[in-house]
Amino acid sequence: MRTIIKTGIVVFTFLLIITSVVKAQTENTKQKETTMKTYVIEREMPGVGNLSAIELKTASQTSCTVLTEMGPKIQWLHSYVTGNKIYCVYKAESEEQIREHAKKAGFPASKISEVSTIIGPETAKQ
Repeated sequence: MRTIIKTGIVVFTFLLIITSVVKAQTENTKQKETTMKTYVIEREMPGVGNLSAIELKTASQTSCTVLTEMGPKIQWLHSYVTGNKIYCVYKAESEEQIREHAKKAGFPASKISEVSTIIGPETAKQ
């Protein structure tokens, strides 16, 4: 009987610990989501629209390497390549992180704008 009670106490304690850990992780995730802002970065890069797929892949790999080093508080969502500029969309906690990433990766960050609202065709229907 004592063995059953001891086992029950151990299982109950284990479940309390697991519940606390899951709750803490959930709160951390919610906190990260609320502090991340969306930014559009304009990178003036003459001739960038003429780069080959391999050259663009290399630039992407450089960016991703720096992002991995910087940690989860900055994320690259996607970029639009035009003739002489790249427009990149990032999530980050601050503009300073965007500048730090650009410096470490060796990319220009000609203009950084925080996104205040996103609209699209669905906006017209609301």
